Amino acid sequence: MLNIRRSRVGQKLNTIGVLLLGIYIFLGFFLYAFQDRMIFFPTELPQDYEYKFSYPFEEIFLKTDSNTTINALHFKNDSPKGVVLYFHGNAGDLSRWGHVSENFMAKGYDVLVMDYRTYGKSKGNLTQESFYTDAQYCFDYLKNKYNEHDISVYGRSLGSGIATFIASVNNPKQLILETPYYSVAEVAQNRFPIFPVKSLLKHQFLSNEFIVNVTCPITMFHGTLDYVIPIGSALRLYEEAPKTNTKFVKIENGNHNDLSDFDLYQDQIEILFP
Repeated sequence: MLNIRRSRVGQKLNTIGVLLLGIYIFLGFFLYAFQDRMIFFPTELPQDYEYKFSYPFEEIFLKTDSNTTINALHFKNDSPKGVVLYFHGNAGDLSRWGHVSENFMAKGYDVLVMDYRTYGKSKGNLTQESFYTDAQYCFDYLKNKYNEHDISVYGRSLGSGIATFIASVNNPKQLILETPYYSVAEVAQNRFPIFPVKSLLKHQFLSNEFIVNVTCPITMFHGTLDYVIPIGSALRLYEEAPKTNTKFVKIENGNHNDLSDFDLYQDQIEILFP
């Protein structure tokens, strides 16, 4: 009788084990299949949508390859001190992100901000490599109009990885990173620790590998209460960065989307863009 009970218990445990394994495999497949929807939150705009902003701008369309068109906004001052190439976060489109130009334009700096493929009016197949190639295309566009050493590269959140790549293969004036990450793979691994995330991710954005090759001055901004990208991820990136030209600005009680509301952030921006 005891052996029969043990056998039944063993069968139940095996059944539970198989069920848990099935759930694990299913969730892993779900993470792989729907990872784009978990990382990117684009909104589309009609091609005839008319942007409206406080400062003068030119809307441009860049044909980066035969199947891709990148929509960008080039904000222009009469006598610019330089230009900011801005890479935005993972949600929204230029109708929202165009407003980041205001702070820089008020200080006398031009701004170029682009929409990634599938965002806003931009078209094309979204891949990790496409982020880099399109960003380089925008950098080259600016190099034809400005001295390279007058180009400041700015990346926010998702865009911080793209900005870091651009600074690693070019020679801009400076690199500014707002709410940066060590890598998207690392952030995702911490969020889903039981899965082999690094093997599943198609878009890893390895900022840690790029930042070691950045030779221009680097400034990082991060809030202590960031719930999207923990400050620990940014501090790990800081440890990989060249110490002689990197500054980390820790904003107490700063969250992911409110750093510009803090005096410390604005004071540092005044120094970076005099």
